[in-house]
Amino acid sequence: MSLNRLVSMIAFACLFAGCSGDDTGERDAGPLRVVATTSIIADTAARIGGPDIQVSGLMGPGVDPHLYKASEGDVRSLQNADVIFYNGLHLEARMGEVLSRMGEHRAVAVAEGLDESRLLSPAGAQGTHDPHVWFDVTLWIHAAGRIRDTLVAADPQHANGHRERAELLISEYESLDAEVKGLVSRVPEELRVLVTAHDAFGYFGRRYGFEVKGLQGISTASEAGARDVQDLAAFIADRRIPAVFVETSVPPRAIAAVRAAVRSRGFEVLLGGALFSDALGDPDSEAGTYIGMVRHNTHTIVNALSGDSEIPHE
Repeated sequence: MSLNRLVSMIAFACLFAGCSGDDTGERDAGPLRVVATTSIIADTAARIGGPDIQVSGLMGPGVDPHLYKASEGDVRSLQNADVIFYNGLHLEARMGEVLSRMGEHRAVAVAEGLDESRLLSPAGAQGTHDPHVWFDVTLWIHAAGRIRDTLVAADPQHANGHRERAELLISEYESLDAEVKGLVSRVPEELRVLVTAHDAFGYFGRRYGFEVKGLQGISTASEAGARDVQDLAAFIADRRIPAVFVETSVPPRAIAAVRAAVRSRGFEVLLGGALFSDALGDPDSEAGTYIGMVRHNTHTIVNALSGDSEIPHE
């Protein structure tokens, strides 16, 4: 679906549903209807809203938001939503452009509420920020606060419940941040290099002390060329990096090409495992929640780079 077609459909729907950001009419009775673009946002919103909201996510497990194309069903979900949460910072690409036009009181970009001084900017991309803020748990705590405040304003009848659940969740996130710091301390400093398919882990690296190398840029819409593969292979071979990682939302062929190029240089780099980058895992899996996803990624990284497969992994 083209961007103009999507804009036209949403504008048409909003015209008849009264869903502009300035709408002051009473909403229908029942739980607040919340739509989230990514599964990461949907999980956090569901934890804060609890039984007082009905959450639906547009992008399921393994879906790459950089390349996601909205369906007509998505448009209907957006039309019927009381609140829409999206990441922003161009993560959702064209869909983000549409959502930014729907009014800040109804469509909220949770990452764009962060202090810009805490955002990373890719080299050579002036005015553009890395959207993958959830990999620094302290930044995602701020995003959770923005979700909480939005739900309180949209659903004042259940404001106390939203605040109480958010307080509990933020406490869990604070404990998670400390847990990740403790785990990564087991990796020798010279081996704290994280090589992945695309540059999604910059915030993780800054917060937890890793040098990060992504074959592609911050968006998977960019293509890695032969020179990119050879340059990364040379870096891995020269530094004797023990493992590289694939991502569940990115095809593995690029990392396979890197490993082959490293092998041609006389060094064997292992495949350390699969990391969840832009989407959670299946709902009933370990990585089906934000907390579970962060734990899975951290254990996978630490076990592969430290060579310690005995690190407890629940």
